[in-house]
Amino acid sequence: MRTLTEKQQKFLDALALHGDIDLAIETAEYASNSKWNVVQSLRKEIADIASGVLASSSVSAALKLKDIITSSSPVPQAAAKIQACNSVLDRTGHSKVEKLEVNAEGGLFILPAKDA
Repeated sequence: MRTLTEKQQKFLDALALHGDIDLAIETAEYASNSKWNVVQSLRKEIADIASGVLASSSVSAALKLKDIITSSSPVPQAAAKIQACNSVLDRTGHSKVEKLEVNAEGGLFILPAKDA
């Protein structure tokens, strides 16, 4: 991991806390017109923060899906909520697993000829 300046670390801390790039720029005392340069220079660290936010949100998404599934009464905007939960879970590695089961009789399985 690279060494960050105190100002860069202050920016990243504020971004993680508030989720607002403009407020983080102001908190770290960068010039208001330096937003693009700051974001470009810290884009990997910003992406890491976003990944962390998604990871921590995955538990909430899973619990919300459980609430929707087990609810005995209609859930307003259930389809949109399910889609949002699935999106968070997909992005954090909890996507639907597709399995392909192959059963072969006997001890030899012959594949068709490979076209050149």
